[in-house]
Amino acid sequence: MNPQDALATALAVTDSDTGHRELLQSVVEAARGVFGARAASIIGLDPGTEELVFEAVSGEGEDFLVGNRFPAARGIAGWVLVSAEPVIVDDLAQNPVFDRDIAESTRYVPDALMAAPLLHGDRVLGVLEVLDRDVRRQSALRDLDWLGLFAAQAAAALATVQRARSARQVLHGEGSAELTEVVALVQAFTALPAERRDAGRRLLQALTEALAARP
Repeated sequence: MNPQDALATALAVTDSDTGHRELLQSVVEAARGVFGARAASIIGLDPGTEELVFEAVSGEGEDFLVGNRFPAARGIAGWVLVSAEPVIVDDLAQNPVFDRDIAESTRYVPDALMAAPLLHGDRVLGVLEVLDRDVRRQSALRDLDWLGLFAAQAAAALATVQRARSARQVLHGEGSAELTEVVALVQAFTALPAERRDAGRRLLQALTEALAARP
């Protein structure tokens, strides 16, 4: 990990990801409502295990699916992850990519779905899925536009959640020596009085910008 990324991760330690997790949930709830869908979910990629993980769910499965995992190479979610392209499938029974076993593991097998990649820079962080939208108001072009808007919001929030998660791993001694040193610096200035802490944060932000500007 380069110094710019290390510093960005360390900065995330000082901020709670609670608000961004709430944003993830609000995105799936809004998507489900707008599309009149049976369910909507944000599924993030865990690059360490090459698995997709349910990060937020609204509707079918919302009581138990968060945290569940499945292989990133399988199903339509896996296809969207690799292709980085959105897709609308109105008849899953006829789609050869659809993985019924994964669907059954969620206790809900949909007839149709929409999915969009969660793009953050040049990375795909995961997938937004909407299951069984209201067939009475289908409009593929308009639905893809809306899906893209929801996916952009989800990607921004998920990026922060994942960065904060990495920072917490460093705090528990699971990160590299480089990250540990940077986090120690951040922890030192967060212990300062508020006025000095603000100055320290500005200094670290300036350092981040300087690293980003290096050739």
